[in-house]
Amino acid sequence: MSMAKKTDAQPPAWGVASRIRVQGARENNLKDVSVEIPKRQLTVFTGVSGSGKSSLVFDTIAAESQRMINETYSTFVQGFMPTLARPEVDVLEGLTTAIIVDQQRMGADSRSTVGTATDANAMLRILFSRLGDPHIGSPSAYAFNVPSVKASGAITVERGNKKAVKATFTRTGGMCPDCEGRGSVTDFDFTELYDDSKSLNEGALTVPGYSMDGWYGRIFRGCGFFDPDKPIRKFTKKERHDLLYKEPTKIKVDGINLTYEGVIPKIQKSMLSKDVDSLQPHIRAFVERAMTFTTCPQCEGTRLSAEARSSKIAGISIADACSMQITDLAKWVGELDEPSVAPLLGSLRHSLDSFVEIGLGYLSLDRPAGTLSGGEAQRVKMIRHLGSSLTDVTYVFDEPTIGLHPHDIQRMNDLLLRLRDKGNTVLVVEHKPEAIAIADHVVDLGPHAGVEGGEVVFEGTVEGLRTSGTLTGRHLDDRASLKPSVREPSGRLEVRGADAHNLRNVDVDIPLGVLVVLTGVAGSGKSSLIDGSVAGRDGVISVDQTPIRGSRRSNPATYTGLLEPIRKAFAKANGVKPALFSANSEGACPNCNGAGVIYTDLAVMAGVSTTCEECEGKRYQPAVLDHHLGGRDIAEVLAMPVNEAKEFFANGEAHIPAASKILDRLADVGLGYLTIGQPLTTLSGGERQRLKLATNMAGNGGVYVLDEPTTGLHLADVEQLLGLLDRLVDAGKSVIVIEHHQAVMAHADWIIDLGPGAGHDGGQIVFQGTPAALVKDRSTLTGQHLAAYTGA
Repeated sequence: MSMAKKTDAQPPAWGVASRIRVQGARENNLKDVSVEIPKRQLTVFTGVSGSGKSSLVFDTIAAESQRMINETYSTFVQGFMPTLARPEVDVLEGLTTAIIVDQQRMGADSRSTVGTATDANAMLRILFSRLGDPHIGSPSAYAFNVPSVKASGAITVERGNKKAVKATFTRTGGMCPDCEGRGSVTDFDFTELYDDSKSLNEGALTVPGYSMDGWYGRIFRGCGFFDPDKPIRKFTKKERHDLLYKEPTKIKVDGINLTYEGVIPKIQKSMLSKDVDSLQPHIRAFVERAMTFTTCPQCEGTRLSAEARSSKIAGISIADACSMQITDLAKWVGELDEPSVAPLLGSLRHSLDSFVEIGLGYLSLDRPAGTLSGGEAQRVKMIRHLGSSLTDVTYVFDEPTIGLHPHDIQRMNDLLLRLRDKGNTVLVVEHKPEAIAIADHVVDLGPHAGVEGGEVVFEGTVEGLRTSGTLTGRHLDDRASLKPSVREPSGRLEVRGADAHNLRNVDVDIPLGVLVVLTGVAGSGKSSLIDGSVAGRDGVISVDQTPIRGSRRSNPATYTGLLEPIRKAFAKANGVKPALFSANSEGACPNCNGAGVIYTDLAVMAGVSTTCEECEGKRYQPAVLDHHLGGRDIAEVLAMPVNEAKEFFANGEAHIPAASKILDRLADVGLGYLTIGQPLTTLSGGERQRLKLATNMAGNGGVYVLDEPTTGLHLADVEQLLGLLDRLVDAGKSVIVIEHHQAVMAHADWIIDLGPGAGHDGGQIVFQGTPAALVKDRSTLTGQHLAAYTGA
């Protein structure tokens, strides 16, 4: 590339002003990459998964912009912010403020909703505080995150001689006092805590760790509050209360001073006050079984106090407004005509119209933010920026078309172009040809993934990419054709009366033994149908994109069980025990405890991680690395990409059939470029899902449910994924895929299309049949787009 060959000579001033210049980028797998990106244009970064797109856009350009902005704050403020390391790059010029809109799911705190995550809720609160009848107070009186407070005391007024004046302070908040603004209350399922037909001595308590053999047994037997030989169902009211709820009480057992406390407050402190994901698996399973969440009876799930619900505008309370579908709410706000709040109504209308425009009109403002998919969360974050008066900033998007039906991609494209036309630089990491088509400038990375990627293989226009001969260029105009024949189903999975969320009493027979694609515009009810009526059944393995529960010590080798046969083979070859080859056990470097990095928790700011100096990030003691298998030590093996490890363990001294089987499955799902020791916390949503799929393929479930498996997959990898789905079906499994990718639709044996629209305009089956019948019919949005795609 001519651009990549530029020397270090300073370019003319106009060049810096109109371009972002990157020289010598070496983050992750980038190989000394140099590019120049035009400003105030839309640049799309393409390339196979793992080719280095995110490393260039997020870890280099956006990270350096963020770091330099942080350095402009006062030292005091910087003390509360994470210290960001400078990316591995020689020169970065022409940077502007970067705003990152990624696919990270939004915080799952139950007090965070779509309304609070945008400005819509704040504007509604001001509106009700001005126009609500009866008037109950300031905007905070309508906020479910603000409790009502009353305080009284004396204040000293200095007037000549000092004098104390009695004063009271009151603040009216809108929080429901019963559920504290969460909308649901927690309760215990007592059948999961104890078996009431047994006595304590017979092991009635089923709480993990509450065995009668240890201290608990001595306390229960010696406290004297109840008879440990009496079945719990025969306890008096007081005895049952003392067992379950008694407040901490000093007791003496065998001459030792101890504290007795009821079982429920005890487990609330030891288990429920902790983050569920940090608990050990068996304790987490117990908590999920024993805790039941019921709608708060006081506020009926609205999270708001009775006063906040009583204040109305035109017969609508703020609770009603937040539970409306946003399309309906926008209509209601549009009908309000009040000159005193005209500017506020204008801003609120614009914000709600942005939701509709971006394809999220089917949501409601009270929808918990944690329940949004990655694509929905990304689009909610976009809402903030659409109305922003900032210009000349760099917007960085990570696959903004995720979770979008072809019908919605056109609207997303329009929004990206609008951001560009306001005078901003828009950088987009994307795989979909419809989204690549609107680029002013394309940067294609490759040629392949992982160590075989990290180079710029093409820079220029979309037309230039088409004729460039790169992997992306060759596949850009790929169009799947409809299959000449489809498989016959071996049975049916019956769904009757499905009514979760917006589903309207749906009855459907899902064919088994074939590849079924469930499609429809975003918000039409696909996930509701699967989650509510299919996912919980016996033999159904559901593979979604939720983060894998694992710490920064987990990696593909530990998650898939691959490390087990490898450790045993190393141990056998060297005559030592397997525990030596685990970085979480005896072989761990004593300095970093096998983490490879030292985490420094800085309390007031984000922790900092530095590579361990003792083991240089290898995670093992030096003595462990003296043991070899097939000429490699364990650290070198964990640094191998899946494809290399597959060859290494396939034959010769390192031949391990059990490891080969797992590595074959990882390669099958398109993860050949991942190193087997890469921390799970660094994987994208699509990679996490494919890792789960590879692990579950060995399971004995009969029905696989996949939620958008093409997420993050390059055009060239979709073919490989279709081959994998075919192999699963040919092996006698049933595969149900929620998908918008037209190549997957065309490849299906049976399509179920939901719609016709989103939210309350959806929730119905608008078509079920073969892809060929859908294309011929063309009665639905999906049918029209699929017909255009296949050229039928």
